[in-house]
Amino acid sequence: MVTSSIQVCGSFLFKISNGVSVKPSTTTSITPQHKDSFANSLKHANKGSIVLSRNISSSSWYTCTSSFDRFLMPIGVENGCLIRKIITFGPVCMGRKSCKIAGRKGVKDAKKTKLYGRIAKEVISAVKKGGPNPVSNTALAALIEKAKELDVPKDILERNIKRASEKGQEAYIEKFYELYGYGGVGVIAEVLTDKVTRAMLMIRGVVKDYGGKMADSGSIMFKFRRARVATIEVTDVDKDQLFSIALEAGADDVIEPSFDEDDINENSSERCFKVVSSAENYPAILSKLRDEGIEFEMDKGFELLPLTPIEVDDEAMDLNKELIDKLLELDDVDAVYTDQKD
Repeated sequence: MVTSSIQVCGSFLFKISNGVSVKPSTTTSITPQHKDSFANSLKHANKGSIVLSRNISSSSWYTCTSSFDRFLMPIGVENGCLIRKIITFGPVCMGRKSCKIAGRKGVKDAKKTKLYGRIAKEVISAVKKGGPNPVSNTALAALIEKAKELDVPKDILERNIKRASEKGQEAYIEKFYELYGYGGVGVIAEVLTDKVTRAMLMIRGVVKDYGGKMADSGSIMFKFRRARVATIEVTDVDKDQLFSIALEAGADDVIEPSFDEDDINENSSERCFKVVSSAENYPAILSKLRDEGIEFEMDKGFELLPLTPIEVDDEAMDLNKELIDKLLELDDVDAVYTDQKD
């Protein structure tokens, strides 16, 4: 029975690769005189591959199979046999550690893109309300200073100041859409849009497709607090030094990054402290960090921080990540906040 199955499988693979009928031959058989040929064929198999061979003078087939994940290589001739390699690969393991590492890759670039988009929208709205001259438009002047601090390229400001005067360009409106993710997690999508109806429909579409549920206004927001945040990579500062400097400068809290024994060593450069403060104390804290030579990343004006983070299982965490990623792909969405514990 095993021999017959091996024989049919080998014949099937060879016939498919040569574009002929897949109907099995009734005359195909494994005979003693071909055992030496089979052994020689297997000698040429590399690690991670198997060999399918046919003796040129015989119609008999031999095959050795290990998994369904394989690629067929072109036929060659070795030791009087036609050789076809079937290269196999082991399964790729993507556990929680791998997902977390992959999720961190490109986060900085994605945040920067969203930041630039947010500044561009705010510039357009400021120009629509007060004109393109920063001397007379204090809101625009403040945005320009903010953009400088955030290292926003000058051409982005100039391009959107010009765009604001184009016919049909509307001012942008800030909205917050609240929804539920998996495991009872609360999610807030921050939107700055010139088309509220479009933004709402796009968000509802993502929520429907990726398993979330829209929530009533105010049912999620009360779980968060609005604060100013300075983000500092763990590799750029000593923990005790940061706590001392931040609290002395008037910070409300310093949030430590989550600890994971699986990836803390190899990914420490992507783990960050969050120095939290009120809007009033924020400039003083940034000034103190600069004086101490500590590099930091400013927020875009505020962040929403969860009051009581919720812990969920790995499956819910992965599903929520997919939902959040899809929301962030929408042009109208500038940020997504969640009370899920990392």
